Amino acid sequence: MAAGSARYVRYILFAFFGLAVIYFITNSDRVVDTSKSTVPGTVPGHTSPATDHAQSPSGSGSGATKGDEKTSKPKPNHGPGLDPADYPMAMTPNDPSWNDLSGIKDGPRMNATFVTLARNSDIWDIARSIRQVEDRFNRRYNYDWVFLNDKPFDDDFKRVTSSLVSGKTHYGEIAKEHWSFPPHIDQEKAKKVREDMAQRKIIYGDSISYRHMCRFESGFFFRQPLMMNYDYYWRVEPSVELFCDVHYDPFRFMHENNKKYSFVLSLYEYVETIPTLWDSVKKFMKNHPEHIAEDNSMAFLSDDGGDNYNHCHFWSNFEIGSLNWLRSKAYTDFFESLDQDGGFFYERWGDAPVHSIAAALMLKKDEIHFFNDIAYYHVPFTHCPTGEKLRADLKCHCNPKDNFDWKGYSCTARYFEINGLEKPEGWSGQQD
Repeated sequence: MAAGSARYVRYILFAFFGLAVIYFITNSDRVVDTSKSTVPGTVPGHTSPATDHAQSPSGSGSGATKGDEKTSKPKPNHGPGLDPADYPMAMTPNDPSWNDLSGIKDGPRMNATFVTLARNSDIWDIARSIRQVEDRFNRRYNYDWVFLNDKPFDDDFKRVTSSLVSGKTHYGEIAKEHWSFPPHIDQEKAKKVREDMAQRKIIYGDSISYRHMCRFESGFFFRQPLMMNYDYYWRVEPSVELFCDVHYDPFRFMHENNKKYSFVLSLYEYVETIPTLWDSVKKFMKNHPEHIAEDNSMAFLSDDGGDNYNHCHFWSNFEIGSLNWLRSKAYTDFFESLDQDGGFFYERWGDAPVHSIAAALMLKKDEIHFFNDIAYYHVPFTHCPTGEKLRADLKCHCNPKDNFDWKGYSCTARYFEINGLEKPEGWSGQQD
């Protein structure tokens, strides 16, 4: 009897084993491939733009990043390999996903990053800016953020900023040759210029660091090792504000509409800071006619076909643009030509007119975009979207009376006119 009972037990065990094998085979297609787990802030199929301890531009390895942990939950609907047609962007309130402002957005991601030039002492000012950008946009998209500094970032700066950014954070130290006087600059001449500008009370006229910043932003930020991993950038400064929800991905908009440069504010540059800039530009145009685009925006820059500069420029403390364009031979030839002329130090050329002139001359008119729906403030100017209904749809908290777009010192109306664009409803009431 004991032997018979043992036989029955073995039969039962074999039966259970067989059932288990059958169940495993029929459900094997539900097993998650954990080898495709993602790092927070990245997407499946997307190579991380930098290692967890990314090299700084000086090679010092100061780029500790956030997001070392791996998660076992893949995100199959977020990434660069998806068909955009399957994920239409919500561009108007009539689009189905317009009010879908919570959770992570499905759809393709661009190879893009936010970029900020900051000092350690800017920690709380940039924290405010990050919070604005994250709350109004990036918490749903998790794009990376690159921070650049001419000194090493300290642990407090890294800790605070990485805790606020939903994507990965990267920290780079700028190489000395990108933040110093180039060899061809006459130091004594440059010093006399600064002293003269200080006496005339020209803003930042006596500042060496401001000049290094303008030259860096004009010719080097997009060539930093950390930035070489990206195709698009969104520049964010300390103490800026975003007043409205951003319902779609501006990086994707730029890519899908072949836009290479964008702005939200434009104005006239201080004449005293760029007295010979246009002379250098005309010399470049003569030497490099191959870089000047047909159907360009010369009429934005000049009222007489290019003989003189009217001083209009896009305000570069907000930019979304193509890094590949900035790294092109056309733009680098332009920067190198200006740099050799020495105006960053013998005068006080800003990166805003440099970027603006380059975009206006070397890009087609339809490759430059005005983001009316991205509301923005940087002291002392505000871009508040024109149109009461638009502001309500975007849940804006800016005062339309502060909008600078249609004031006399703004160049935005000129941009609309040269492009044959209809000005937004309500613009005429904001001219004063």
